[in-house]
Parts: sequence; C-alpha cells; structure tokens
Amino acid sequence: MGTPYAIEFYREAGGHCPMDAFLDSLPDKHLARVHAYLELLEQKGPNLQRPYADAVADKIRELRPGFGRHEYRLLYFFSGKTVVLTHGFLKKTDTVPPNEIARAISRMRDWLQRRSSHES
Repeated sequence: MGTPYAIEFYREAGGHCPMDAFLDSLPDKHLARVHAYLELLEQKGPNLQRPYADAVADKIRELRPGFGRHEYRLLYFFSGKTVVLTHGFLKKTDTVPPNEIARAISRMRDWLQRRSSHES
C-alpha cells in the first residue's frame, strides 16, 4: 500500500526546482531530519500538527524540522492528495517572514494555473 499523500516539489516554468537547491545546501544530518519530517507529512497529510507542521497563511502551511539551533521551514500546500512543496529556508526570526509567505503563495498560484492549463 502506498502512502496516503504524494509529495511533489514545485518547479518553475523553466524547470528550476527551489526545493532541490535548498535540500542540496543542507548538511547530511540535517537532511536526514528533513526527510523524516517529509515521511510524516506523506503519512499524515493535513492531520500533521505542531510541532511538526502548522498553518501559515492562506492555504500555505509549514513543515518545521529543526536541528539544534537551526530551525528550517519548508512551505507547502495541498492539491487533493498531493503535497506541493514550494521552497525551504533557514528561519532566523520568530515568525515566518512575509516575503517567504508571498513567495509560497505566488508559486502556489503558478503551480495551480499551469496545472489547470494542462488539464483543459
């Protein structure tokens, strides 16, 4: 039996994948923690709660893996049974910066628009 939710990384129209670049920048131990959180997200979907995940704004949610003083955030949204991860970053403030939320919302809109144009 497969996982209940499928994880997909957002890709820009030109093919660049911000999540690939983010994951490639992480030390191996941190990357292992991120992968463990992604597996939880695949299994639990929108039922994954704090401290692992939380709602941020609009339909954007955050995956909250941490490693020591490093607090990472991976922003994502749901489209049916697909979890689309827009990008990740190292969180340095108490709240998710508004520019990161705006970036995730913009990528969500782009992904949904391109998806609907492929289906019609």
